[in-house]
Amino acid sequence: MRGRTVAVRCVHRRRSRRRALPHGVAAARRRRRPEDRPWERGADAPAARARAGGGLGAPHTLGPGVTAAASAGSAGATSRPPASRSRAATTAFTVADIVATLLFAFEGARLAALAGLDVFGIVVVGLASSTVGGILRDLLLGDTPPFAFRSPSRLVAALGGSALALGVVGSGTELPEAVISVADALGLALFAVTGAEKAVDHGSNGLVTVILGTLTAVGGGITRDLLTGVVPTVLTSSVYASAAALGALGVWAVWRMRAPMIAAMAVGFLLTAGLRIAALAWDWQLPHLVTP
Repeated sequence: MRGRTVAVRCVHRRRSRRRALPHGVAAARRRRRPEDRPWERGADAPAARARAGGGLGAPHTLGPGVTAAASAGSAGATSRPPASRSRAATTAFTVADIVATLLFAFEGARLAALAGLDVFGIVVVGLASSTVGGILRDLLLGDTPPFAFRSPSRLVAALGGSALALGVVGSGTELPEAVISVADALGLALFAVTGAEKAVDHGSNGLVTVILGTLTAVGGGITRDLLTGVVPTVLTSSVYASAAALGALGVWAVWRMRAPMIAAMAVGFLLTAGLRIAALAWDWQLPHLVTP
Protein backbone atom coordinates (compact mmCIF):
# COMPACT_ATOMS: atom_id res chain seq x y z
CA MET A 1 0.00 0.00 0.00
CA ARG A 2 2.85 2.32 0.86
CA GLY A 3 4.53 1.65 -2.51
CA ARG A 4 1.31 2.41 -4.34
CA THR A 5 0.98 5.72 -2.50
CA VAL A 6 4.53 6.72 -3.49
CA ALA A 7 3.82 5.90 -7.15
CA VAL A 8 0.65 8.02 -7.14
CA ARG A 9 2.62 10.94 -5.65
CA CYS A 10 5.30 10.65 -8.37
CA VAL A 11 2.66 10.73 -11.11
CA HIS A 12 1.03 13.73 -9.47
CA ARG A 13 4.38 15.56 -9.36
CA ARG A 14 5.05 14.91 -13.06
CA ARG A 15 1.63 16.24 -13.99
CA SER A 16 2.20 19.29 -11.81
CA ARG A 17 5.48 20.00 -13.59
CA ARG A 18 3.77 19.79 -16.97
CA ARG A 19 1.12 22.25 -15.85
CA ALA A 20 3.83 24.50 -14.44
CA LEU A 21 5.43 25.04 -17.86
CA PRO A 22 5.22 28.66 -19.05
CA HIS A 23 2.36 29.21 -21.45
CA GLY A 24 4.66 30.32 -24.29
CA VAL A 25 6.83 27.17 -24.07
CA ALA A 26 3.85 24.85 -24.05
CA ALA A 27 2.26 26.66 -26.99
CA ALA A 28 5.51 26.55 -28.94
CA ARG A 29 5.71 22.79 -28.41
CA ARG A 30 2.17 22.38 -29.70
CA ARG A 31 2.75 24.67 -32.71
CA ARG A 32 5.92 23.05 -34.00
CA ARG A 33 5.76 23.04 -37.75
CA PRO A 34 6.54 19.99 -39.93
CA GLU A 35 9.66 21.68 -41.26
CA ASP A 36 10.97 21.78 -37.67
CA ARG A 37 10.73 17.98 -37.60
CA PRO A 38 12.61 16.80 -40.71
CA TRP A 39 12.34 13.17 -39.65
CA GLU A 40 8.54 13.38 -40.17
CA ARG A 41 8.56 14.95 -43.64
CA GLY A 42 8.51 11.73 -45.67
CA ALA A 43 10.23 11.35 -49.02
CA ASP A 44 11.74 14.82 -49.29
CA ALA A 45 14.80 14.55 -51.53
CA PRO A 46 16.71 17.63 -50.25
CA ALA A 47 16.05 16.60 -46.64
CA ALA A 48 17.20 13.08 -47.37
CA ARG A 49 20.42 14.47 -48.82
CA ALA A 50 20.88 16.65 -45.76
CA ARG A 51 20.43 13.65 -43.48
CA ALA A 52 22.85 11.63 -45.64
CA GLY A 53 25.37 14.51 -45.49
CA GLY A 54 28.44 15.18 -47.59
CA GLY A 55 29.32 17.20 -50.67
CA LEU A 56 29.38 20.80 -51.75
CA GLY A 57 25.70 20.87 -52.54
CA ALA A 58 24.12 19.06 -49.58
CA PRO A 59 23.76 21.01 -46.30
CA HIS A 60 24.95 19.08 -43.26
CA THR A 61 22.38 18.61 -40.51
CA LEU A 62 23.35 20.15 -37.19
CA GLY A 63 20.15 19.24 -35.38
CA PRO A 64 16.37 19.06 -35.88
CA GLY A 65 15.45 21.79 -38.32
CA VAL A 66 18.92 23.36 -38.31
CA THR A 67 21.31 23.03 -41.23
CA ALA A 68 24.75 24.32 -41.98
CA ALA A 69 23.37 26.21 -44.97
CA ALA A 70 20.83 28.00 -42.77
CA SER A 71 23.42 28.84 -40.12
CA ALA A 72 25.68 30.29 -42.81
CA GLY A 73 23.10 33.01 -43.40
CA SER A 74 23.89 35.12 -46.39
CA ALA A 75 27.33 33.58 -46.95
CA GLY A 76 26.59 31.97 -50.29
CA ALA A 77 23.22 30.39 -49.46
CA THR A 78 20.47 30.85 -52.03
CA SER A 79 17.07 32.23 -51.08
CA ARG A 80 15.34 29.63 -53.19
CA PRO A 81 15.10 26.04 -51.90
CA PRO A 82 16.90 23.22 -53.73
CA ALA A 83 15.28 22.23 -57.00
CA SER A 84 13.01 19.23 -57.16
CA ARG A 85 13.42 17.61 -60.57
CA SER A 86 10.32 17.33 -62.69
CA ARG A 87 9.90 14.38 -65.01
CA ALA A 88 10.72 16.57 -68.03
CA ALA A 89 13.91 17.87 -66.38
CA THR A 90 14.96 14.34 -65.42
CA THR A 91 14.44 13.14 -68.98
CA ALA A 92 16.32 16.13 -70.40
CA PHE A 93 19.22 15.55 -67.99
CA THR A 94 19.46 11.86 -68.87
CA VAL A 95 19.30 12.41 -72.65
CA ALA A 96 21.80 15.30 -72.55
CA ASP A 97 24.24 13.37 -70.37
CA ILE A 98 24.12 10.25 -72.55
CA VAL A 99 24.52 12.20 -75.82
CA ALA A 100 27.43 14.20 -74.37
CA THR A 101 29.06 10.98 -73.17
CA LEU A 102 28.74 9.48 -76.65
CA LEU A 103 30.19 12.57 -78.36
CA PHE A 104 33.15 12.95 -76.00
CA ALA A 105 33.91 9.21 -76.09
CA PHE A 106 33.97 9.30 -79.90
CA GLU A 107 36.24 12.34 -79.97
CA GLY A 108 38.58 10.99 -77.30
CA ALA A 109 38.88 7.55 -78.88
CA ARG A 110 39.42 9.11 -82.32
CA LEU A 111 42.28 11.29 -81.07
CA ALA A 112 43.78 8.31 -79.24
CA ALA A 113 43.68 6.23 -82.43
CA LEU A 114 45.32 9.01 -84.44
CA ALA A 115 47.98 9.29 -81.70
CA GLY A 116 48.98 5.65 -82.33
CA LEU A 117 47.55 3.98 -79.22
CA ASP A 118 46.47 0.34 -79.37
CA VAL A 119 42.86 -0.80 -79.08
CA PHE A 120 42.95 -1.02 -75.29
CA GLY A 121 44.45 2.46 -75.00
CA ILE A 122 41.84 3.85 -77.39
CA VAL A 123 38.99 2.46 -75.28
CA VAL A 124 40.58 3.73 -72.06
CA VAL A 125 40.94 7.24 -73.45
CA GLY A 126 37.39 7.14 -74.78
CA LEU A 127 36.03 6.10 -71.37
CA ALA A 128 38.14 8.65 -69.49
CA SER A 129 37.31 11.59 -71.73
CA SER A 130 33.57 10.95 -71.43
CA THR A 131 33.18 10.07 -67.75
CA VAL A 132 35.88 11.80 -65.68
CA GLY A 133 34.09 15.17 -65.59
CA GLY A 134 30.86 13.66 -64.31
CA ILE A 135 32.70 11.51 -61.78
CA LEU A 136 34.51 14.53 -60.33
CA ARG A 137 31.21 16.45 -60.16
CA ASP A 138 29.48 13.63 -58.28
CA LEU A 139 32.37 13.21 -55.84
CA LEU A 140 32.37 16.92 -54.99
CA LEU A 141 28.59 16.87 -54.51
CA GLY A 142 28.82 13.84 -52.23
CA ASP A 143 26.75 11.75 -54.66
CA THR A 144 28.68 8.51 -54.21
CA PRO A 145 29.32 6.16 -55.80
CA PRO A 146 29.33 8.34 -58.94
CA PHE A 147 26.37 7.85 -61.24
CA ALA A 148 28.58 6.42 -64.00
CA PHE A 149 29.16 3.41 -61.72
CA ARG A 150 25.54 3.08 -60.60
CA SER A 151 23.95 2.91 -64.04
CA PRO A 152 25.32 1.08 -67.08
CA SER A 153 23.92 3.65 -69.51
CA ARG A 154 26.93 5.98 -69.33
CA LEU A 155 29.50 3.22 -69.72
CA VAL A 156 27.53 1.69 -72.59
CA ALA A 157 27.39 5.10 -74.32
CA ALA A 158 31.13 5.57 -73.78
CA LEU A 159 31.93 2.14 -75.17
CA GLY A 160 29.61 2.79 -78.12
CA GLY A 161 31.34 6.07 -78.93
CA SER A 162 34.75 4.42 -78.68
CA ALA A 163 33.66 1.56 -80.96
CA LEU A 164 32.31 4.07 -83.47
CA ALA A 165 35.64 5.91 -83.47
CA LEU A 166 37.48 2.61 -84.02
CA GLY A 167 35.29 1.90 -87.02
CA VAL A 168 35.71 5.37 -88.52
CA VAL A 169 39.49 5.51 -88.09
CA GLY A 170 39.95 1.87 -89.06
CA SER A 171 38.04 2.36 -92.31
CA GLY A 172 40.19 5.33 -93.25
CA THR A 173 37.26 7.76 -93.25
CA GLU A 174 38.33 11.36 -92.74
CA LEU A 175 35.75 13.59 -91.11
CA PRO A 176 35.79 17.33 -91.84
CA GLU A 177 37.40 19.37 -89.10
CA ALA A 178 34.31 21.57 -88.91
CA VAL A 179 32.15 18.56 -88.05
CA ILE A 180 34.52 17.50 -85.27
CA SER A 181 34.65 21.04 -83.86
CA VAL A 182 30.87 21.41 -83.84
CA ALA A 183 30.43 18.00 -82.22
CA ASP A 184 32.94 19.00 -79.54
CA ALA A 185 31.06 22.27 -78.94
CA LEU A 186 27.76 20.41 -78.58
CA GLY A 187 29.27 17.91 -76.14
CA LEU A 188 30.82 20.76 -74.16
CA ALA A 189 27.47 22.53 -73.92
CA LEU A 190 25.57 19.39 -72.91
CA PHE A 191 28.03 18.53 -70.15
CA ALA A 192 28.04 22.14 -68.90
CA VAL A 193 24.26 22.23 -68.47
CA THR A 194 24.02 18.75 -66.93
CA GLY A 195 26.74 19.63 -64.42
CA ALA A 196 25.00 22.89 -63.55
CA GLU A 197 21.59 21.21 -63.30
CA LYS A 198 22.84 18.59 -60.89
CA ALA A 199 24.59 21.22 -58.78
CA VAL A 200 21.36 23.24 -58.57
CA ASP A 201 19.40 20.09 -57.73
CA HIS A 202 21.75 19.57 -54.77
CA GLY A 203 21.12 23.10 -53.47
CA SER A 204 24.41 24.68 -54.60
CA ASN A 205 24.82 28.44 -54.84
CA GLY A 206 25.72 30.29 -58.03
CA LEU A 207 29.51 30.08 -57.66
CA VAL A 208 29.52 26.35 -56.94
CA THR A 209 27.10 25.76 -59.82
CA VAL A 210 29.43 27.53 -62.28
CA ILE A 211 32.48 25.65 -60.97
CA LEU A 212 30.83 22.24 -61.15
CA GLY A 213 29.26 22.92 -64.55
CA THR A 214 32.64 23.97 -65.95
CA LEU A 215 34.44 21.04 -64.33
CA THR A 216 31.93 18.58 -65.76
CA ALA A 217 32.44 20.02 -69.24
CA VAL A 218 36.25 20.23 -69.32
CA GLY A 219 37.37 17.52 -66.88
CA GLY A 220 37.18 14.70 -69.41
CA GLY A 221 38.88 16.71 -72.15
CA ILE A 222 41.79 17.57 -69.86
CA THR A 223 42.22 13.88 -68.97
CA ARG A 224 42.07 12.91 -72.66
CA ASP A 225 44.76 15.40 -73.65
CA LEU A 226 47.03 14.38 -70.79
CA LEU A 227 46.70 10.70 -71.72
CA THR A 228 47.52 11.41 -75.37
CA GLY A 229 50.49 13.61 -74.50
CA VAL A 230 49.30 17.02 -75.69
CA VAL A 231 48.69 20.33 -73.95
CA PRO A 232 45.04 20.38 -72.75
CA THR A 233 42.71 22.21 -75.12
CA VAL A 234 41.28 24.19 -72.23
CA LEU A 235 44.69 25.88 -71.85
CA THR A 236 45.32 26.59 -75.54
CA SER A 237 41.81 27.47 -76.77
CA SER A 238 40.69 30.61 -74.96
CA VAL A 239 36.93 30.48 -75.43
CA TYR A 240 36.43 26.93 -74.18
CA ALA A 241 36.15 26.71 -70.41
CA SER A 242 34.78 30.25 -70.41
CA ALA A 243 31.97 29.14 -72.74
CA ALA A 244 31.12 26.28 -70.37
CA ALA A 245 31.16 28.67 -67.41
CA LEU A 246 28.79 31.04 -69.20
CA GLY A 247 26.35 28.23 -69.91
CA ALA A 248 26.44 27.00 -66.31
CA LEU A 249 25.84 30.55 -65.10
CA GLY A 250 22.93 30.82 -67.51
CA VAL A 251 21.33 27.69 -66.05
CA TRP A 252 21.57 29.03 -62.52
CA ALA A 253 20.40 32.55 -63.44
CA VAL A 254 17.34 31.40 -65.38
CA TRP A 255 16.42 28.96 -62.62
CA ARG A 256 16.64 31.76 -60.06
CA MET A 257 14.07 33.66 -62.13
CA ARG A 258 11.57 30.88 -61.32
CA ALA A 259 11.73 29.38 -64.80
CA PRO A 260 11.38 25.60 -65.27
CA MET A 261 14.65 23.74 -65.10
CA ILE A 262 14.27 22.42 -68.64
CA ALA A 263 14.07 26.04 -69.87
CA ALA A 264 17.18 26.93 -67.84
CA MET A 265 19.05 24.00 -69.40
CA ALA A 266 18.02 25.10 -72.90
CA VAL A 267 19.30 28.63 -72.28
CA GLY A 268 22.58 27.35 -70.87
CA PHE A 269 23.04 25.00 -73.82
CA LEU A 270 22.47 27.78 -76.35
CA LEU A 271 24.88 30.09 -74.54
CA THR A 272 27.72 27.57 -74.40
CA ALA A 273 27.27 26.08 -77.88
CA GLY A 274 26.66 29.46 -79.50
CA LEU A 275 29.68 31.11 -77.91
CA ARG A 276 31.99 28.20 -78.67
CA ILE A 277 30.90 27.87 -82.31
CA ALA A 278 31.11 31.64 -82.81
CA ALA A 279 34.62 31.65 -81.33
CA LEU A 280 35.65 28.93 -83.78
CA ALA A 281 34.08 30.75 -86.74
CA TRP A 282 35.58 34.16 -86.04
CA ASP A 283 38.70 33.06 -84.14
CA TRP A 284 37.79 34.83 -80.91
CA GLN A 285 40.44 34.78 -78.23
CA LEU A 286 40.65 36.09 -74.70
CA PRO A 287 43.27 38.82 -74.12
CA HIS A 288 46.88 37.68 -73.75
CA LEU A 289 49.36 39.46 -71.49
CA VAL A 290 52.22 38.41 -73.76
CA THR A 291 51.77 37.93 -77.51
CA PRO A 292 52.81 34.35 -78.42
